[in-house]
Amino acid sequence: MAGIHSAGRVEEVMRRLETALLDGRLAAGTRLPPERQLAEQNQVSRTTIREAIQRLAARGLVRVKRGAGVFVTNELRSGMPSPWGQLLFDHPALRGDILEFRRVLEGATAYFAAQRATELDRTRISDYLSELEHLRKTGDNVTEAHVDAKLHEAIALASHNVMFLHLHTSILSMLREHITINCMGLRELDQDVSIQLLQQHHAICEAICSGQPEEARTAMHAHIDFVRARLKDEPI
Repeated sequence: MAGIHSAGRVEEVMRRLETALLDGRLAAGTRLPPERQLAEQNQVSRTTIREAIQRLAARGLVRVKRGAGVFVTNELRSGMPSPWGQLLFDHPALRGDILEFRRVLEGATAYFAAQRATELDRTRISDYLSELEHLRKTGDNVTEAHVDAKLHEAIALASHNVMFLHLHTSILSMLREHITINCMGLRELDQDVSIQLLQQHHAICEAICSGQPEEARTAMHAHIDFVRARLKDEPI
């Protein structure tokens, strides 16, 4: 009976850790708290914590580094086959498909972010927006485009929907590259575009932080449509 009871506790701890992996609280690269802390938080023995971690490690979800701790891997978010990125890079004509996908996905994430964002989410989003404002003044287009992508990632995280987050992060490298390349190019082509992109991000972030779902989705759609329209006639 004791063995069954112990196995049940291991399973319970695993489910809690898996939930944290799924909802983004334990992101790739994050170091798990020490065994003692996890044991106290879950009110179980350190042996139970150790076994739960070993099971997660066997599935490739965490990696144990001797002397350093236990770290979350990127296994959960690596659902997109690697050839996709190269194919999209080699076939820029497909960028319309990417933008169409982004319009649907990011419109939804903005909508739910406005409904569910926590104070921490709103602070993170506001910080990235402030960084964009600063970079706009300095004219650092490369870094500005990178922070642009990080802002979109923060909005996806604020949606607190496991499936939206998984879709976004499983193809994050592709989307991030796409956002960075497109927005950096637009900013370099026309400085007025950079100002308009910043205004669009303001509208999106303000709607999310003030809890206006419909306005947030509309603002995100307008942003993606603007990028699509600006890129439509550019040579590929």
